[in-house]
Amino acid sequence: MERDSFLDLLRSNRNYRFTWIGQVVSEVGDHFNNIAVFSLALANTGSGLTVAGILLSRGAAVMLAGPVAGVLLDRMDRRRIMIASDLIRAILALAFIVAIPAGRTGLLFLLSGTLMFASPFFTSGRAAILPSIASGTELHTANSLTQLTQWSAITVGAFLGGSVVASFGYKLALVFNALSFVFSASCILQLRTSQGFRPERSDLSEDKVVRPWHEYIDGIRYMRAVPLILGIGLIAVGWSSGGGAAQILFSLFGENVFHRGPIGIGMIWGFAGIELIAGGVISHRIGRTIRFSAYKITISIVYLIHGAAYVLFSLTPTLGWALFFICISRAAVGISSVLNFSQLLRHVSSEYRGRVFSTIESWTWMTMMISMALAGAASEKVSPRTIGAVAGCFSASTAFFRAWANWSGKLPEPVLAGVEPEEIEVHGDPVL
Repeated sequence: MERDSFLDLLRSNRNYRFTWIGQVVSEVGDHFNNIAVFSLALANTGSGLTVAGILLSRGAAVMLAGPVAGVLLDRMDRRRIMIASDLIRAILALAFIVAIPAGRTGLLFLLSGTLMFASPFFTSGRAAILPSIASGTELHTANSLTQLTQWSAITVGAFLGGSVVASFGYKLALVFNALSFVFSASCILQLRTSQGFRPERSDLSEDKVVRPWHEYIDGIRYMRAVPLILGIGLIAVGWSSGGGAAQILFSLFGENVFHRGPIGIGMIWGFAGIELIAGGVISHRIGRTIRFSAYKITISIVYLIHGAAYVLFSLTPTLGWALFFICISRAAVGISSVLNFSQLLRHVSSEYRGRVFSTIESWTWMTMMISMALAGAASEKVSPRTIGAVAGCFSASTAFFRAWANWSGKLPEPVLAGVEPEEIEVHGDPVL
């Protein structure tokens, strides 16, 4: 049933089809870059702290870019901003070739940060235009397929990236990454809507034009005024408290714990991606019928499962069991992600979408930076297994805070914004 609804969407919706095709190619290319850069850093230095530094440079860039991206995406033509982001990233991705020699490892920090600074202009833009290119009846399916594709790209990109780097070296992977951005830009260029992609704004006063920081703060106030939206943002923070460490640990477990090199890193990322897909399929099925009260309970349950499984992943002695537990962990994350994102698409007003999505992305990366920094520093003295167990406990704590907010009545369902109630794919009896 899921496959048929996805195929129907791709057949009938030209704009979404182009967006999806570009996403497939560009996100597979992203993971070619990830595997190449992380493997290169470890090969040149042998230090988890180097990987942590690269990830921190990426996180700092996203955190700084978020407010700028959010304000521009809520002012200007979102499609044009996305195309510019792709073309800039294509140039930067190609520049990584200069950083391959061992004596130039420092360039990996600079290029990684610059590449990621350009990313929120595209990723938040894609989220902001989704309700413009998918009708209310298509929105849940479009959201599910977008996230499933993102996770499929992790799987394909990780497996292929690890194999390509091991067999042909770093340069080919980096060239493919650059070409993937050019392809994505050509796809976004094909998008057409009668209303265009510039958001209609009723609150863009002269003061906000002159001082855009006021406009960004207005977006924060909007989030604070809607507990559900703020709560979803804080869930991202809670997950990132342990998820940041995971970005380093996947490389350390593949390279240093299980001694499998780039292929080991690719296997862990790849299996994680497979189960994100499985979680997305499950959430697509239940998301069309689940009631709001059941949705809130489901989020607490899946985050508890995610944290516990990640602790077990960190402590198990063999690669096979590690892959099994990381699969359970990532399936739970997949369910939560699709359900939460669907709620945002249904309840965030169009004029605030750029700021809301970019703010949540900035919060996520800011917390991941702290988590990565602590994990990277600890990796010099503490085993990756211990770091992973602690990270799993931090991520699991999200379940308890969410449950408390739900039971204390702090998460009422907000009014729908940007879509008509009769268009929403939520109906019938509760699933959970």
